[in-house]
Formats: sequence, structure tokens, C-alpha cells
Amino acid sequence: MKILVAQLNNIVGDIQGNIDKAIKVLSDEKTTQSDLVVFSELFISGYPPEDLILKNSFIDACKTGLNSLVDYSKNTNAGIIIGVPLIENDKVYNCSVLIDDGNILGFSQKRNLPNYGVFDEKRVFYPGEASKAFNFRNVRIGMPICEDIWSKEVCEDLKKDGSEIIITPNGSPFDRYKSNLRLETAIARVKENKIPLIYVNQVGGQDELVFDGSSFAINSDQSILAQAPAWEESLLEINYEKGEGLKSDIALNLSDNNELSDIYSAMVLGLKDYVNKNNFPGIILGLSGGIDSALCAAIAVDALGSDRVSCFMLPFRYTSEQSFVDAKECAKNLNISLGSLNIEDSFKSLEDVLNPFFKGLPKDVTEENLQSRIRGVLLMALSNKGGSMVVTTGNKSEVSVGYATLYGDMNGGYNPIKDIYKTEVYELAKWRNSNTTSCSLGPSGEVIPLSIIEKEPTAELRDNQKDQDSLPPYSELDDILESLIDYEMSVSDIVKKGYEKPLVKKIENLLYVSEYKRRQSAPGVRVSQKNFGRDRRYPITNLFRDEN
Repeated sequence: MKILVAQLNNIVGDIQGNIDKAIKVLSDEKTTQSDLVVFSELFISGYPPEDLILKNSFIDACKTGLNSLVDYSKNTNAGIIIGVPLIENDKVYNCSVLIDDGNILGFSQKRNLPNYGVFDEKRVFYPGEASKAFNFRNVRIGMPICEDIWSKEVCEDLKKDGSEIIITPNGSPFDRYKSNLRLETAIARVKENKIPLIYVNQVGGQDELVFDGSSFAINSDQSILAQAPAWEESLLEINYEKGEGLKSDIALNLSDNNELSDIYSAMVLGLKDYVNKNNFPGIILGLSGGIDSALCAAIAVDALGSDRVSCFMLPFRYTSEQSFVDAKECAKNLNISLGSLNIEDSFKSLEDVLNPFFKGLPKDVTEENLQSRIRGVLLMALSNKGGSMVVTTGNKSEVSVGYATLYGDMNGGYNPIKDIYKTEVYELAKWRNSNTTSCSLGPSGEVIPLSIIEKEPTAELRDNQKDQDSLPPYSELDDILESLIDYEMSVSDIVKKGYEKPLVKKIENLLYVSEYKRRQSAPGVRVSQKNFGRDRRYPITNLFRDEN
């Protein structure tokens, strides 16, 4: 039996588009030689559909799409496994459907509904109660769905019901720790049941989530037979023979995981799909001459090409000559246009309006925020006029401690580095200057000038301002933040790592009191296990602080 793994990039809510995408694969000349084509979890609806599942009209549209695919299957040699939400006895289930020659042979219901981190499936789905194998052309197939293979029971039940092969459709989003864990989990299920397993994952960006694909097949002897590439659509052909397991004519090419490459690819694909799937013509961003905006510019060009990226400097009296030089060189390296909008007159005009109310008061962060908000207004005006989306460029370190201005540099539709700490920004900038990825459209070589990477970080909102004036070195800050956010460590445990307690308490307080800003921030690519958004849901009004 020839099995074709369809690792595709579909769109949530685009039911007809997803059906058309499936039919395009099924009508491909390569597919006509296949016996079974397998699509990913909830392929027809798109994953994750979230509260769309609560709309009866959405469920009805998914069922209509499924019926059209069942009708189409009369015209193709291949059977189909495809994911779709289905209603049974007034309950909605996350299902995978087995189709052959105009008939539904059966469907599995997802039993283990994830309800942690980014997942909230118990909100919208009912758990399936039983796991069954289905006969398909003289082979019994088990179809556990994603989370179902992360515990023993479902695959054991399928083995008891006569499964000769396990084919699992998935919607498994990327995070920097997961790729090896997926393989280890699948190998454990194969070892326990001694039957081969095919793991089918989707690829592409969906709001904050990015799916890396990386579908694979494991033989009954636990050897990895084949793996689809990460970060791109792919059709992976695998042969199955009773008694002999899986076979492949393609040589296995297991590339070593490179964390920086994967993170960078996630940011590029996440931004690309957010822009394209929401029909923006391009991107606008403020290019200040600093490291964050330079990295975002490189990501934007790699995602969309230089012709769809427009950058603007928005200088003020505190903007250094070096920032002009660096921004111009970065734009030249990336082959993007660089406009300039001086904010001096706008600032003076607003200062004149506010002077009667500010009379006698010292200058402080208010004037600094005013600069940032003027820049935000101008970039949004450019966006409104031309339709391109503003990319906001605040890193996770700044967003964590509130060193980003609401309605200013936080303005924008999407943030590719929202889940990237400042120290990682530097690592990724250095990496990008020596590498490209398979999905990058930008030039190779040094795209971010070394002078940007090497100079001391500053927001340039006052004379001689440096980030370290009010923050510890980023190597220390990021370690404390990662301990507080990613690992939920107590203050006392962080102090044991060698930090002064007053510093840790200060960072903890800044983190908590900035929650209201993060609630109003743009979505951004998730690469960690605790991003600001779907993963971490802290109250805005919160007086808890660690006592120790």
C-alpha cells in the first residue's frame, strides 16, 4: 500500500480553500499512484479553530466540505484520511475521517483533549470515548489524533482492536523544545505496540502559532524510515506491506536540529503567513538603527521579499549620527527603501498644546513617551493610507518589564520578535549574517551591520541614554526573566542562582505591573513554552508578590 503524507499549509476558516487544496493534491499525477493520502488534524476547518466550533453554521460548512470531498473520492484511486469537526448526538468532536471510493469507512474521535499552554480544546470539543481500528483495503488502520499518542492507552486500545499500522494526524505547533520530544514519544508508542507509525503534521503560521511540519514515519523496529522537511509544504511517499512494515524509496535525510535556524524560520514563516493570509500588501516598520528593528527588517525581507517592505527613520534631536549611518546601511544591505520623517515639529506642536498643563513640572518619561507615540501615529497613518501592516519591534525582555510605550513603539499589527529575549536578538542577528534558510527571500551575507550588533543598546529618547541606566545587563535580566516567566521560579530560588534579592524583586514587580500593556500588544510568533498571549494568563489587577 502506497501512503502519501500531505504536509500542507491550510487556513483556519477557509473551508472551501482547504478542500480545494486537498483536491489539488488528490488530482496530482503522483497521487494517482497512491492508495491512501493522509492530511493533518482538522484540515478542513483549519487548526486551531477555537470558538468557531461554537458556531453551528461553521460546523455545517465543514460537513458540507467533507461531503464534497467524499463525492470527489469516487473519481480518484486514493483513499483519504482527513481531519474535520463533526457533530454526533449534539456533541462536537475533533475527528479524523477515513474515506474510500465515495464512502466514509469510519471516523476516529480525539480522546485526549489538550487543555494546557496554547491549547484549549476542552472548551469546544467533547472527548471521544473509544478507539477503533478500521479496515482499508485489507489493512487495519488506527487513527489516533495528536494528543492521543502522548499517553499509552489509545495506541494500546488500537493494537487490541487489530491495528496493523498507526497513522496519526497532528496539529502540533513549534516550540524550541518540542521536535525531539515528538520523535521520542512516537518511538515509545511503537516500542510498546510493535507496529509502525506515521506522524502527519501541518505546516504554516496561524496567528501566534507556527507549525513546522517535520512529519515522519517509524517502522515497527523503532527505526525512523522517513521525515518530511521542516518549514515547507511537502508530499512524502511511504510504502507499507503486511508483515514487512514500512518502506521508502527516498533516502532518509535527518538533519541535525539547529535551534537558531528553527527559531529564525519560525519567525519568518509566522510573519509571512500572518501578512499573506490576512491579505496585507506588505509591511511598514520603523528602522531606528538599533538591533531590534534591524532584525525585524531582515525577518520581513526574508518573509516577503524586499519589494513588499518599506522602512522609515523617525529621527529626533536625540538621534545620533551613527543611527542614521547604521539604518541606511541596513536598508542598503536588505535592498529596501528607507524614508525619513523628522518628528521635531510634531513634538514642538504637542509640547505647546500641553505646556499650560505641564507648567512648573519637570521633564520626565512623559516627554520620552511622547516621542514614541508620535512615531506610532505616523507609522499607522502610512499604514492606513497604503494598506501595508506596521510591524512592531519590541523584544521579550522589553515587553516583560514594560520598557515599551503603549500606543507608541507598541503600535502595529504583528511582532515577529515578541517571544525573543534581547540576548537572543543578538544571537539571531549574528546567525542571520552567516546563514539563510530554505524559506528566506532576502539576500545572503551580512545584512545587519556589525556596528548595530556591537554598539551599546539605547532607545535614544534623551541625551546619552543607555538601556543599562535603569536595567541590569541583558545577560542577567534575561536569565531572571526566563526564570520568572518560562520556569515560574520563586524569588528565593532565583536568588540562590547568585542574584541580589532587591534586583530580583524589582524585576518581578516590573513584570507584574506591565501586564496591562501586554494585554494590548500585537500578537507575535511563539517560539517558547511561555509566550505572552495564549500561554501565560496572569491577571492585570494583581497584588501578589513572593514573600521570600
